Amino acid sequence: MRHLACRTLLAAGLLGTAPAQADSTPAAALAQSAVTAYEAGHLDEAARLFDRAARAGNRLAQFNLAMMLFRKETVAPEPDAAWRWLRRAAGAGLAQAQYNFALLYDRGSGVRTSLPTAAEWYRRAAEQGHTEAQVSLATMYYVGHGMPRDAAAAARWYLAAARAGHAGAQYIVASMYETGDGVSADLRQAEHWYAQAALQGDIAAQAKYEALQARPGDAAP
Repeated sequence: MRHLACRTLLAAGLLGTAPAQADSTPAAALAQSAVTAYEAGHLDEAARLFDRAARAGNRLAQFNLAMMLFRKETVAPEPDAAWRWLRRAAGAGLAQAQYNFALLYDRGSGVRTSLPTAAEWYRRAAEQGHTEAQVSLATMYYVGHGMPRDAAAAARWYLAAARAGHAGAQYIVASMYETGDGVSADLRQAEHWYAQAALQGDIAAQAKYEALQARPGDAAP
């Protein structure tokens, strides 16, 4: 059975159902029929149904159709069709589409690189709780990628992703607390976040956690 998983540089999968919209409109039913066709390997039918649902305003269908176009699983009627459908889904507020749209401009994938545009769409997705968007936006702030370096802003977004369970963000937040970069130095918090990352199998985080525990008087008991 086929599954809706992206094979492009966009690094994001298709969305198979419509829980985010929570509706029972004809467009949503079309989108679900398109998913069924896709998973059965009937790509032409899936593309046709996604197109109908997309034109009816279903943002998940818009996103899924864009992904099929990017992956060349269906023929693009116009050269910029994939971009247009992804832009519509992003504009309709779909966080995954916003993240993917940001990636286009961050990496210059088929468009002229625009870091301000990337940051804006990362922010929109991040504000909806999209963890990878939070990490991407935090990294832009942390390294000054297309904007002045702002360690405090980076820390806020890394912390949001860390709280959502992102192991990489947990390690970075721990490091920031350990060194006082963007936050007030706090070895108790550093130990906590290294431990959280270590619980997810991060070997380096485990080593840092153990090192903090071994420091007399610094780490929490």
